[in-house]
Amino acid sequence: MTVAPEKGALRLAALNRPAARLGLSAGLPLADARARHPDIDVAEHAPEADARALAALADACERYTPLLGLDAPDGLLLDISGCAHLFGGEAGLLRDLLARTAATGFSARGAIAGTPEAAAALARFSGRRGTIVPAGGDLAHLLAPLPLAALRLPPALLAALSRLGFLHMGDLAGKPRAPLAARFGAELLDRLDAATGVRRNAFVHREPPPRFSAEKPLADPVERVEDVLGLVLHLSGTLAAALERHGLGARRMDLALFRVDGTVTRLSVGSGRPVRDPAFMRRLFAEKVATIGSLDPGFGFDLVRLSVPLTEPLAPSQEDFDTAREADLALAALVDRLAARLGPGQVLVPLAVDAHVPEEACRLAPAQSVRRAFDPVRLAAPLLPEGDMVGPSRPPRLFARPEPVEAVAEVPDGPPTRFRWRRLVHHVAAAEGPERIAAPWWREEGFSPTRDYFRIETTEGRRFWLFRAGLFGTEVQHPAWYVHGLFG
Repeated sequence: MTVAPEKGALRLAALNRPAARLGLSAGLPLADARARHPDIDVAEHAPEADARALAALADACERYTPLLGLDAPDGLLLDISGCAHLFGGEAGLLRDLLARTAATGFSARGAIAGTPEAAAALARFSGRRGTIVPAGGDLAHLLAPLPLAALRLPPALLAALSRLGFLHMGDLAGKPRAPLAARFGAELLDRLDAATGVRRNAFVHREPPPRFSAEKPLADPVERVEDVLGLVLHLSGTLAAALERHGLGARRMDLALFRVDGTVTRLSVGSGRPVRDPAFMRRLFAEKVATIGSLDPGFGFDLVRLSVPLTEPLAPSQEDFDTAREADLALAALVDRLAARLGPGQVLVPLAVDAHVPEEACRLAPAQSVRRAFDPVRLAAPLLPEGDMVGPSRPPRLFARPEPVEAVAEVPDGPPTRFRWRRLVHHVAAAEGPERIAAPWWREEGFSPTRDYFRIETTEGRRFWLFRAGLFGTEVQHPAWYVHGLFG
């Protein structure tokens, strides 16, 4: 048993079967429980550990269906529509699920019914390890003997119903609905209708269902990486045919490897462009596997599932002799492979931003998420227009933070004649400017002085981008100088 503090006292939070047979129940004060049975052993309740254990069980149960939801703190809901025949029918699926759960060290009860609420109620309160309600069965009749607690109603509402003699679901049958709703609220009838199938509640999936999915159950579990990649190639071919029929290409692929012991290994790769080439998909997963070193198959993988959760339109194309397009595709494939090996957040491309402050006019974004990120012509073009001088108006190398310099100017508002940067003195041979850039007026943070930028060429032929921070006499009395970038 576990205990947790509640209302200033330690109370029982979870019980095992021997404790339940002793007549103890959740919510009972620990002092009362020990007064009845002094030898009981308790531990501190750890809901985070329970949540992790439930998530691990949910991973293992994805072998039966990808449409799965959590019914915390101790339940799972599986939508097995169209899946039961793969396991020999509903009875075979339920038998296999309970056997695998028991093999992991957990005791479980299960039920199959027409609504999630009915299945949860029967699994928890019917007293049977496995219950199957035939299609079209009378849910109201089957649920009638169950206590009202099976509807997961608040304790205060259950107590109020109990005082009036309503103990089981069948006690509400035939009663006028309007007085019940007026006395106890709409929640009572809503949950009763959801359990009996009168109304349908939305099924909240643990993960969004994939657009396309293909899987391969294995009678003989596989352990070698080469065998897993071979299965990826096979499943990719199946998905490629489905994608082609819909005129789509995959932008993200998820691979789930189910081990015999119930552990699930998940790998995910993406592409900056829609793809459906099975060989290319296999190569991306090979890069991903190379980053983790080993798949840790344990006693082997007995089920492999490949899913495509993200797609984009991909029209059929004809091979031609366009070398530029081939180079573009080759660069895109290289970026995809690097992202699979290093991670999407490590392969970045620069993007121009609509901001006039120089350090904010460019940002780095994941290459795979940027449309036309691999266009060599666009990447070679300057981000900003050319100036009158020979060369770009912005330096190709911009410092992350402007570096302070000591500068001497002939007039307060003019360009410097010499400056000291990194302990070296540079004499100015030519200068162009100023280009005045003011801080955005709508920002509420502290004062940011106006900048006057100059393009400087020294007597040694080096070119700098310097600015004077602050207007002389109006914003500051002694403007400071900074070097912000270097021209090639």
